[in-house]
Order: sequence, then C-alpha cells, then structure tokens
Amino acid sequence: MRRTGTTRRGALTATGALALGAVLTGCGGDDEGAGGKQPARAATAKAEKALREKAVRDDALLLARYDLVAEAHPATAAGLEPLRAAVAEHGQALAPPRAEDDPKKGAPKGDEAPPAPAGPVSADPKAAVRELAAAERRRADGYGEALLAAGPELARLLASVAAAAAAHAYLLTELAEETAV
Repeated sequence: MRRTGTTRRGALTATGALALGAVLTGCGGDDEGAGGKQPARAATAKAEKALREKAVRDDALLLARYDLVAEAHPATAAGLEPLRAAVAEHGQALAPPRAEDDPKKGAPKGDEAPPAPAGPVSADPKAAVRELAAAERRRADGYGEALLAAGPELARLLASVAAAAAAHAYLLTELAEETAV
C-alpha cells in the first residue's frame, strides 16, 4: 500500500526550493529601485577611493626610500631593484581610477608630486636595508588592517599586496644579512 501525505523528503525539497527562490529574488533587484542603498554605495566608493589614495601615497614614500638607499649604498642597488619595481607596480594597481578613464566622472585633477621621504638613510648598508624591511612590514600590516574597510575587489588586491610586502620584508632581511659592511 502506498503512503499518502507529506513525506520528509518532499517537505525538505519544498523548503529548499522556497529558500532558493527567496535568495534569487533578493539578488535580482535593480539599483534604481534600491532606495536607501545608493547613499551606502556612494559612501563605500568614497571610502575605497580614500584607501586607494593613501596606499598610493604610502607606496610613493616607500619608492623614494628605496631610491635613497640605492643611491647611498650602490652595492645594494641590484638587490633592491626588483623589489622597487614590484612596489611601483603595486602603486599603479592600487591607484584609483582616473577621471579620464571614466567619462562620467569629469575632468582630471592633475598629478600630485609624491611626498618627500622622511629622515635620512643610515650610513650602515645593513641597517639601511633593515629599515626598508621594517617599512615593508609596516606596509603589509597597514594593508592587512585596511582589508576591514575595503569592498571585496579592493580587499583581494590589498591582501595580495600585503602578502607581497611581507615577502619583500623577508627578502630584505636576507639581503641585509648578505650585505657587506
């Protein structure tokens, strides 16, 4: 004899279908009808732009620091160049989209000069390279903290750059040990 009525399998299937329908309905809304979501998106975009601008400034300072160390201690220049090039690429990747790249944004503001690096370079080449390693560690930590305020796409980029900065710190520490006084 066949059982009639609701079975456990049928109830679970119906519940799953209803839950899936609710999720898909919630994901399918258009942006114009979102009402209160537009100001939140604008605030998020503004915060991400500020994060990107700070990251570019910090990278410009670090690039200037790399240049100062390489100039003061030419024996370290060959070891520093690939790391410096990577920092320059990170700065380009983190830069906010330029206004000329987006026709809806308006006129570009013009390029700002990078800030001057703080402090002199140590006279000891090992100490100078260790200072660069410490700066890379601070950069990795700063990007790790910035992940909390970033959206998903920027967070992935910041995580990648933070990992690279941590690797740079390790490589610079090794370079400092190999550097002759």
